[in-house]
Amino acid sequence: MKRTDPRSVRARACAKINLTLRVLGIRPDGYHELRTTFQSVALHDTLIFTSRPGPFAIMTNDARCAADASNLVWKAADRLWRKARRTGALRDVQVHITKRIPMEAGLGGGSSDAAATLRALDVLWRLNASATELEDIGRGLGADVPFFLKGGTVLGVERGDLLFRLEDASPAWVVLACPDFGVSTRDAYGWWDEADRARRPAPRSVATREEEWVNDLQKPVAARHRLISKLVQQLKQAGARYSAMSGSGSAVFGLFDDRAAATEAATALSAPHVTTWTTRTTSRREFLRVTAPIQI
Repeated sequence: MKRTDPRSVRARACAKINLTLRVLGIRPDGYHELRTTFQSVALHDTLIFTSRPGPFAIMTNDARCAADASNLVWKAADRLWRKARRTGALRDVQVHITKRIPMEAGLGGGSSDAAATLRALDVLWRLNASATELEDIGRGLGADVPFFLKGGTVLGVERGDLLFRLEDASPAWVVLACPDFGVSTRDAYGWWDEADRARRPAPRSVATREEEWVNDLQKPVAARHRLISKLVQQLKQAGARYSAMSGSGSAVFGLFDDRAAATEAATALSAPHVTTWTTRTTSRREFLRVTAPIQI
C-alpha cells in the first residue's frame, strides 16, 4: 500500500515564565548577555496545520496576531521548507492559530508558536529532522525558541539560547496577571540600557534558590508602568510564595502551592484593565508529551 502523508497535524504551544532573569551586559554582537531560568507552564496556544494546494496561509482568532511573513510561524515554516530543500515559495499548508497566550507579555507565545511549527511540519512533511537540527533552526528565529523544544526547568545563558537542563522545579500553581498593555522586548532592554550607566555590574552567579531569584528588567519596566509593581505586591499579599514580572513583561506571575489559593488570587486580581489566568508549571516529561504533534 502506498504511504500517504498526514492531512492535518495539531500541536500545542505552551507558555513560559522566567523564574529568574539576570542581565549581565551587552555582548559584542549587540545582544544582551543573560542568565535566566525558564519554566514551562500549561497555558497554551493551539495550532492546526493542514495540507492543501495553494500559497502558505495563516488564520487566527486574534486580530493582533500577524497573518503574514512577519509572524514567527511563517518564518519557522519557511526555514524548515528551505532546510528540506524544497523549491519555490513556501506553499501548500494552511495554519490555524488559536491564541490564548497574550502577546507582548513576556510569556513567549510567539517563540512557542514557532517551535510548535517546527515540530508539526516535521511530522506533516515527514522530514524526520533531528532535535539538534530543529534547535539550530529555532536559534536562528529567536533566543527563546530553542527552550520551547525542550520545556521543563532550563537554564539559559549567553543570549538565553545556550541551554542546560535543570532538575524540575517544585510543582506550583501559577497565577498570571496581564495588564491591557504590552511591552516590547526591544523597549524593555532599551530601558535597562539607559539605567545601566548608574548601575553596578550584575553578579555572575546563577540563581538556583527562590530567595535568589530576581528579574533585572522588572525595575526599569515598572518605572514606566507602575501597575506591574502593584500586581507583584498584590500577588505576594494574596499568598504567592514568589512573584515577579516574566521576561520583558508585561505579564506578572505568582507561584502558589495550593490550587484554591491560586484561583482565589486570580479572581481578586482580575479587573477591567487586567486579565488573569490560573495555570500550573509542567515538568519536562509532561511538556514533551503535551506538545507532541498529533495527526488528525
